[in-house]
Parts: sequence; C-alpha cells; structure tokens
Amino acid sequence: MSADIDWIALSVFVFFFALVTVMGFFAARWKAGPVNDHLDEWGLGGRQFGTWITWFLVGGDFYTAYTVIAVPALVYAVGAFGFFALPYTIIVYPFVFAVMPLLWKVAHAKGHVTAADVVQDTYNSRGLELAVAVTGMVATMPYIALQLIGMGVVIKAIGLTGELPIIAAFVILALYTYSSGLRAPALIAFVKDIMIYIVVLVAVVIVPHRLGGYGAIFVAANDAFAVKGGATGLILKPSQMLPYATLALGSALAAFMYPHTLTGIFASKSADTIRKNAILLPAYTLLLGLIALLGYMAYAAHIHVSSPNDVVPTLFKVLFPSWFAGFAFSAIAIGALVPAAVMSIGAANLFTRNVWKSYVNPNISHAGEASVAKISSLVVKVGALAFTIFLPTQYALDLQLLGGLWILQTFPALVFGLFTRWFRAEGLLLGWAAGIVWGTWTAWSNGLKPLATLDLGGASYVFYVGLGALILNTVVAVVGTVAAGLISPRRATA
Repeated sequence: MSADIDWIALSVFVFFFALVTVMGFFAARWKAGPVNDHLDEWGLGGRQFGTWITWFLVGGDFYTAYTVIAVPALVYAVGAFGFFALPYTIIVYPFVFAVMPLLWKVAHAKGHVTAADVVQDTYNSRGLELAVAVTGMVATMPYIALQLIGMGVVIKAIGLTGELPIIAAFVILALYTYSSGLRAPALIAFVKDIMIYIVVLVAVVIVPHRLGGYGAIFVAANDAFAVKGGATGLILKPSQMLPYATLALGSALAAFMYPHTLTGIFASKSADTIRKNAILLPAYTLLLGLIALLGYMAYAAHIHVSSPNDVVPTLFKVLFPSWFAGFAFSAIAIGALVPAAVMSIGAANLFTRNVWKSYVNPNISHAGEASVAKISSLVVKVGALAFTIFLPTQYALDLQLLGGLWILQTFPALVFGLFTRWFRAEGLLLGWAAGIVWGTWTAWSNGLKPLATLDLGGASYVFYVGLGALILNTVVAVVGTVAAGLISPRRATA
C-alpha cells in the first residue's frame, strides 16, 4: 500500500465496484434461464437481448477501459493522427447494418454460437474452422490484458500499489462471470456506460471552463506539438493521410470480427435489433471524440507524465475533487470489467464449440458445453492476468497490434460466405495463411509498428499492415479457389 492513498477517491471506487459485483451475481436470475444447462444460456444470454440491452452490451465491450485511457494518450502523444478511432467507428456501423443481420440470421437458424461455427457450416472444412477459432482466441488474449492495464492505471492513480488490487478485482470478475455468463456484463454495462457518459460530459464542460475555453486548449496543444516536432500536430500532414485512412478502414473491418463483438451480435434477439443498434451506436462515436479531446486538455492543464497512459487519471486528479475523481476512476475500472468478461466468454465459446466439441468430445451434451465454457473462461482470465503481471506492458501492446492484424484475416472466411458460395475452403485457408504470415513478418520487421512502406515507381506509400495483409489474403483466396476448382471441380448439386 502507498502512503499517498486518496481515501475519498478509494471509498467512492470501492462503493461502485461493490455495486457492480452484487449486480454481477444477481444477473444469473435476470432474464432467468437455465444458465448451467445450455451454452446458449450461459454464453449468449439466451439469445434474447433487445435493442437497449444490446446497445449497452456492444457499446460496453467495444468502447473499453483501455479506449478511455489509450485514445487520449495517443492524441496527447501525436495529435491529430490519434483521432483515427473516430472515422473507424463511423465506417464500422454501415458495415454492421449491412452484414451483421445476415450473419445473425444464419447463426440463429442453425444454432451457431461462434464465427467458426458459421464458417464450418458454410464450407464444411475443419481446417478453416480451426484457423478461425484459434485466430479469435489468440487475438482476444492481449485485448483482455489491455483491460487489466487500463484498470491498473486508475488503481495506481488512487494510490494503491502492487498487484493485489488487480488480482482481487479479477477474481471477483471471474466468479460472477462463471456464475452468470453473458448476463453479468450485459447488466453491468448499463451502469458502466451511464457512468462513462457522466464523466465525459462533465469533463468537457468543466475542464475547458477552468482552462480558459477550448481556444486556449487548442493553442496550448499546438504550441506543445510545435516544440515536439516530428509527425505531431493539430492537423494531419499530407504524408499521414494515407496511413490514417488505411488504419481507420482496416480497424473498422476488424472490429466486428473479434469474438467479443460477435458475441453481442449472436446474443441479439432479432436482425432488426442489430439494425437499430447500427443506427444508435454512433452515439458512442460522439462520446469517443469528446474522450479524445482530453489528450489536448492535458497540455492546457500543464500536465507532464512519464507515460501517456497516465494522462487521463492525472487530469482528473488535478482538476476535480477527490470524490469525482473516484467516480471517474471507478467508471474506467468498471469499463474494464464489462469487455474483459465478454472477451473471456467469446474465447471460451470458441474453445468449447470449435476445439473441444470438434476434436475431443463430439457427442458432448448442451450442459457439458456450458460446463466446459465456464471453465475455459476462467482459464482465459487467469492467462490474461498472468500475462499482465509477469510480462512487460509493451508485450500486451505489441500483441494487441498483431491481434488486430490477425483477426482481420478471418474477414474473407466469415463475410464472403454470407454473400456468395463461389469461394472454396482451400482458397480461403491459403489466403488466411498468406495474410497471417506476410502481415506478421512485415509488422515484426518494422519493429511491431502498425504501418509499412511500399515503394512504387519512385514514390513511397505508407499504409496499415493489416489492410495490406487482407488484400493479399483476398487475392490468394481467389487464386486458390480457381486452382482448387481446376484440380477438383465441385460436384453438381440438386
């Protein structure tokens, strides 16, 4: 324990943490169903979530604690380029509106729980199913670790030190997720999102008032970037426009390939629920834009931090009374619990349906699936916790970068099959492998940075590695499908 503990902030933090803990255990009885008897009940909440529950749930696991920490941190570090998250979340919702209702209809009609279930049903390929499942599980692990890192930042800001507070928080999370399944984060998401909205709306009114208005904030940020130099500033430089656009587009296409976002889709009660959410969810984009401005406000507040991740907690500690800082910190910490729970459930569903059932026990009962998933979710959380405690933070950041690249390579296998059956499993599997290998090698060669440079005709083009890997993936899938068709033509079907 530190001697600098802010006891008022800690008391508020503990109160709200205790509140959501009680809600987490109560959730097993909310919208009651046989949670222990069927994976649909434990892992998808009975597929009964309506528009508002889905809105809070998807928003809760898409806009995470690390989003609140990392987006202002990136804006603080580099300026305008950090706002790429805004167009990315604008692009993603038309995609959700057009594609996800089709995916829901397929999953609902066939009882699919995961993306890999859909792929297996579409292409009848165990290899492609396993590729999608393993990619989803591996990409999710560092994402959960980042939620722990976000929680750790605010716990440190309160004055608590050591790993025990994070361990205690995740033990509680593990227990109520084990007990209640997806219902727990769905119920807690109501509290989390309302708290985050209150924190951000208060901040964007009070902070500018105390710092001399938005004009003074932008002047202070501009002066700081002018001193810093390099690829920073309030406006994108011409050389940044292509990487900015490709990073936004690639991130948008990857966003709803993750197991946790797809879990929210599969748990919806109708295709119309998903369409309504695609219309309503951009409200979170407005919130995200306001959150990003906190990075500029830190300059006007003359905040200097050793790590950009400390910007938001420090801003609240400096400019607000302890009770409101505690409220903000608890909102961010709860913002880690909701996505971490959904992520662990999504990964557990993949392991249960596409590894355990496919390769270990094909005749497993529905209750057996629920049991395996519950245990798997615990293992996933323990793995993420160990990752956070025993490995440097940079490892989680690097693997999260690679995770986004990897999960994007499942896009052709999952999405193309919703619109055409022309592609063959052999081609899609080759495309997936090509995208994974080339993308990983390129990112690794560039020091695990998300951008790569392509020299053509004496000109250099900087682009997002993940999107480049997806283009290669698609080209190889087309060529592989043509080649497989020539070698082994499809049999005519009635």
